[in-house]
Amino acid sequence: MLPDDELERLAFDLESDRVERKESLAGGSRDRVAQAVCAFANDLPGHRAPGLVVIGLRDDLSPSGFVVTDQALLTLGAIRSDGNILPLPTMTVVRRQLRGQDLALVLVEPSRDTPVRYDGRVWIRVGPRRAIASRDEERILTERRQSAELPFDRRTASGADLTSLDLDFFRNTYLPAAVAEEVVAENGRPIEHQLAGLRLIGPSGEPTYAGLLLLGKDPQATLPGAYLTFVRFAGTTLDAPIVDQKQLTGRVGEVLREADILARLNVQVATTIAGTTTEQRRPDYPETAIQQLVRNAVLHRSYEISAPVLWYWFTDHLEIHSPGGLYGRVTPENFGQRGITEYRNPGLAEGLRHLGFVQRFGWGIQNARKACEINGNPPPGFTFAPSQMLVEIRSR
Repeated sequence: MLPDDELERLAFDLESDRVERKESLAGGSRDRVAQAVCAFANDLPGHRAPGLVVIGLRDDLSPSGFVVTDQALLTLGAIRSDGNILPLPTMTVVRRQLRGQDLALVLVEPSRDTPVRYDGRVWIRVGPRRAIASRDEERILTERRQSAELPFDRRTASGADLTSLDLDFFRNTYLPAAVAEEVVAENGRPIEHQLAGLRLIGPSGEPTYAGLLLLGKDPQATLPGAYLTFVRFAGTTLDAPIVDQKQLTGRVGEVLREADILARLNVQVATTIAGTTTEQRRPDYPETAIQQLVRNAVLHRSYEISAPVLWYWFTDHLEIHSPGGLYGRVTPENFGQRGITEYRNPGLAEGLRHLGFVQRFGWGIQNARKACEINGNPPPGFTFAPSQMLVEIRSR
């Protein structure tokens, strides 16, 4: 976070294009704040310095009377986690008193993974203008990203090409989910430009690893460990007889849909009668918790490790083993806490959000814990190792 004197200088600078002021969060102001966050993250002018959104000031720098409550700060913080800005922006929300005025500030760092979109649109800011980027402006952002150091799933897969991707799936399903309808209709760009703008192919035309996972005809041909193994045992240990065994392959969305079906088929529901008329149905495991934890394992695993996600279903508990340990600022102590989220695979996270498998970033573990509590299961247990993570759910 910038020191207060620099925040003050920026907030009250009428000439700077690194600041945008809002009187409040009423009406459509939250939407406009999100557009500004997107624009500052794209940093089209190339300032390589953070942009600032100030809530509580009019354009003439007079105070608007906006009351900076805890709820207002939570509303601003949710702009990052609700998944409408992709890739996720790096932003900080604080309350500060500057020149005697209580203000809410949103400091936005420039993204290295541009173009950044809000609701499928690329917003940019140059001077006083905040608008949807033109084709040329979006191309500049794409080319700028290509020169940056990228995480593994943003890198290109040597030897793969456009024939490795299911382009019909991209046109008919992925693109309409990722980009606003009117933007697709207006720009008329060739498919290579559309794929590049969504970080699914690189500058040479080779698919990124995220592109293969999300759109690939056969992702496992390039990433042999990119699948999920399901095994159900008639007992409580690995030496028990195997009742069922499946290997889930294909695009990551297909893997997750098949996993949802397996959870539904294997959950057992007990029926009890309370009194003379009331029937109570309680599953041994909440489907929501299983769904969230499987998706978490598939999303956050390391795809540089040639090993699958392992899902073991015992008679008294479930185990999900995910290749790759904790990533970035996430530690065993803060794991699963609200707002503590770091993505090893930001391209995959973005794609799964577009495809509807992620509703809100950073909430999966909390949702799983809550579902277990409501259903009467013990909370999920987590074991962390340098190259693997294990989650265990006990039967109700």
